[in-house]
Amino acid sequence: MLRGSSAVAIDNERNKHPSDVIAAASAARARRSGRVGLATASRSTSDPHPAEMATHELHPNDTLTTLKMESENLKAKLEEERAKLHDVELHQVAEKIEALGQFVMKTRRTLKGHGNKVLCMDWCKDKRRIVSSSQDGKVIVWDAFTTNKEHAVTMPCTWVMACAYAPSGCAVACGGLDNKCSVYPLSLDKNENLAAKKKSVAMHTNYLSACSFTNSDMQILTSSGDGTCALWDVESGQLLQSFHGHGADVLCLDLAPSETGNTFVSGGCDKKANVWDMRSGQCIQSFETHESDINSVRYYPSGDAFASGSDDATCRLYDLRADREVAIYSKESIIFGASSVDFSLSGRLLFGGYNDYTINVWDVLKGNRVSILFGHENRVSTLRVSPDGTAFCSGSWDHTLRIWA
Repeated sequence: MLRGSSAVAIDNERNKHPSDVIAAASAARARRSGRVGLATASRSTSDPHPAEMATHELHPNDTLTTLKMESENLKAKLEEERAKLHDVELHQVAEKIEALGQFVMKTRRTLKGHGNKVLCMDWCKDKRRIVSSSQDGKVIVWDAFTTNKEHAVTMPCTWVMACAYAPSGCAVACGGLDNKCSVYPLSLDKNENLAAKKKSVAMHTNYLSACSFTNSDMQILTSSGDGTCALWDVESGQLLQSFHGHGADVLCLDLAPSETGNTFVSGGCDKKANVWDMRSGQCIQSFETHESDINSVRYYPSGDAFASGSDDATCRLYDLRADREVAIYSKESIIFGASSVDFSLSGRLLFGGYNDYTINVWDVLKGNRVSILFGHENRVSTLRVSPDGTAFCSGSWDHTLRIWA
């Protein structure tokens, strides 16, 4: 849609194949030991399986303290083995890759209509429409090209903290302090009363922090301040799977970019980013290197890694194959938290929205900042790249959304 010189720049940097570089880093990391992955690296053929170690010679008189100490020892041993494989940094592998240089983007559209802080937004697959939610209790569907409002829904509560477009573009989901996720079908009739067609799909015991449709309109993922994530059937409202493992509020989630879509990642106030198997409900990977709340998580376009943004003023990249953090995006001058992150279509750029009213653009491979964007007059709360990669939209506590290209 909104093409300009910066859009061409995004298209050009697609050809650099950053996923190949990240794959090379993972391969180099494992090459020295001749093993692939944490599972095989963490034990030799003569060592007992960690699960066997954890249950070896347990007696009824063993105290909880003893078990905790054994658990910590096991964790330390696993970290030791993991560290042995960490023989190369991402930026070292990317040394021969050409630098991007200065990157210029400008505000092309400003969407005004909310009466309070914009808390969340999502693109429609048609690359043109946007849904946003706000502390004013309203959910608005916009035409990003004309800036017109196509639909507006008033929710029964303020602080509508989550919203999402259905893959078909025929419905939107939203929720917040009402603890629910509600789905509104959209139609061509702009005068239609959408509230009358509202369907309450999900019910948590605390606020709804994020929601995302799966690869169809029939299922939706939610995360909540009650410390859980959940998968729901949209038609019946039935709970299909629940995900327990976070020790505090879950603030964000993102579905893996694959046809099967069987995994997703979540982040929360316990400083953890967890990767989940949607079929079993089990946490299959967990990362704990942030020093404060994780506000945003986003999968790398290939699905082999994900980025996170935190109140600790850093964004981080985690490689799922290496099972570890591979890059930190930070500067001493950045002291405010990162509220939202997203990748360019190629994965070479990482966009981060910050509480100091700015948007920082990072070179994923080199680890350096290539641009800083000014325009918002309050903290940037949400940010998403358009489906075709030619623009991105940011929402702010200054009550507006901006389209950048």
